[in-house]
Amino acid sequence: MKKPIVLWLALAALVPTLTGCFPAAVIGVGAGALMVADRRISETYLADEAIEVRANNRINEYFGSATHVNVTSFNRGVLLSGECLSHEDKARIEQIVTGVPNVRVVYNQLLIAQASTLGGRSNDAFVTSKVKGRFLDSKQFSANHVKVVTEWGTVFLLGMVTQQEADAAVEIARTTSGVLKVVRLFEIITPEEAARLDVRTNQNPSPRTQ
Repeated sequence: MKKPIVLWLALAALVPTLTGCFPAAVIGVGAGALMVADRRISETYLADEAIEVRANNRINEYFGSATHVNVTSFNRGVLLSGECLSHEDKARIEQIVTGVPNVRVVYNQLLIAQASTLGGRSNDAFVTSKVKGRFLDSKQFSANHVKVVTEWGTVFLLGMVTQQEADAAVEIARTTSGVLKVVRLFEIITPEEAARLDVRTNQNPSPRTQ
């Protein structure tokens, strides 16, 4: 199970030097398929992965196990969720992440609290899976276009979506059992822009299997 970690660390080092499209096959069939289906260009997709690795490493180096911070990057906008022990720690974590290369904006949603329990995190993971499942069942939009993060029953939604897609995603998430609150962190695009991005996505070749 060490290979994926090594692979992403290697990508984190490579992303700042990318000047063209990075071959999807390099990161494996599973991850490559997700990248091809995403509205982000490949460089941005890989930059987001690198941001998450670097930010997590820097936070861990500074705080160790004193905090529980989840870093989620989408289109170089970074969501910080989880718990830290003080407002000073919260500000310091945001400062650390802001200094990571390629970060455009930070959404600091950290709670001032003791780290959540394993049971609490498992429940949040279950809520996330239910929301994603209902996205698929609704068939109102591509579930690949909306990223779901859950902390303490609060669901954060990220993605490049139209207003109609955003409203549908929020309504589905809001009416899912276990969801206490929904926070929109979408980038709203026009239907024309969405259609253009989707055409580009559909024209990309699928990664070759080995």
